[in-house]
Amino acid sequence: MIDTFPYCANQNFPERYILPEKLFSYLQKDYSDCVKEVGQSSLGKPIYMMTLGNGETKVAGWSQMHGNESTATLAILDLLTIFEKHPGLREDLWELIQLDFIFMLNPDGSENWTRRNAYDIDINRDFIRDSSIEMRVLKSVVLNGNYSYLLNLHDQRSIFSTDGVHPATLSFLAPSENAERDITENRKKSMAVIAAIYTQMRQILPNRIATYTDEFYPTSCGDNFMKAGIPSVLFEGGFYENDLDRKITRQYYTQALYLALKAMALLKGDTCNYEIYFDIPQNKETHFDLIYRNVKLNTAFESILDIAVQYKEIVDKNKNLTYQPYVAEVGDLSHKKGWKEIDCSNKKFISTTKFPKLDAVVDFRIE
Repeated sequence: MIDTFPYCANQNFPERYILPEKLFSYLQKDYSDCVKEVGQSSLGKPIYMMTLGNGETKVAGWSQMHGNESTATLAILDLLTIFEKHPGLREDLWELIQLDFIFMLNPDGSENWTRRNAYDIDINRDFIRDSSIEMRVLKSVVLNGNYSYLLNLHDQRSIFSTDGVHPATLSFLAPSENAERDITENRKKSMAVIAAIYTQMRQILPNRIATYTDEFYPTSCGDNFMKAGIPSVLFEGGFYENDLDRKITRQYYTQALYLALKAMALLKGDTCNYEIYFDIPQNKETHFDLIYRNVKLNTAFESILDIAVQYKEIVDKNKNLTYQPYVAEVGDLSHKKGWKEIDCSNKKFISTTKFPKLDAVVDFRIE
């Protein structure tokens, strides 16, 4: 059962930001017998794939297609640590599946903590044109590997909730194969895996598991791999209350990843209980990180409004991930919520300007 899952974080990688060279060195030092270079990035950084297990169910996965989405990389590293400490778990899994996992598909973006690659291409919207060398690497591995399942692993922004109250800490998707969003056999296979995860995690992560929109994206990899006949499961690691560093999310993500692999091993393409997928709530875009309510501006006329703030993640010159508050919206935000809210009634708006500037760093205070 998931509540007894022996989670243990990999102490070599305690933070969200992972320097590619540190990851590469770690893999080469500790896992050289099961890691190989499968390509290089736009700027010539190596792209590594780890092969684990020798079971009949073949699974491929990849992390950091978007460079600033590192939870999946950390989750795999955590799984490796857990398996070292609990070899029984490792042996039970690897005799059933073979996992080919591409670490850090976008190492250039990962180093700079950007979504896109070095040439500003969104790799996840490059399936058709192959403008990025990274997409060519991914397709070469996946389309020639005879895989039973794929794991397309991402992070999502803190704007999503499951119900307007609780954050969407984990979201999943069985991508559509066409604009009509038909429930095909491939989608059912992916839904069955997600249903297995949800069934086992909904009690320990109540009201914080969702599905991502199944709108068909004609140039994205998940939709097109499904269209090519390979059941794909999308992970999105989201926000948990008071967890900007996503350490709690990381733990749940690791557990969900293990459960996904177990489900794939046991289901072997079966669609058993796939209908449970439709019980999972869908992401709702409801929240900002912070909302200042009822702010009275320093204008010649009376102006009382709300100010929404989002934290932008920026890597500083010392390669530390920082969270800088930016003004995301101003006006009547009664239709939105904040994970933190501050009522500014009868308080002063202190700033060198009369009003907050949209998309600018927060330079005001409330007293």
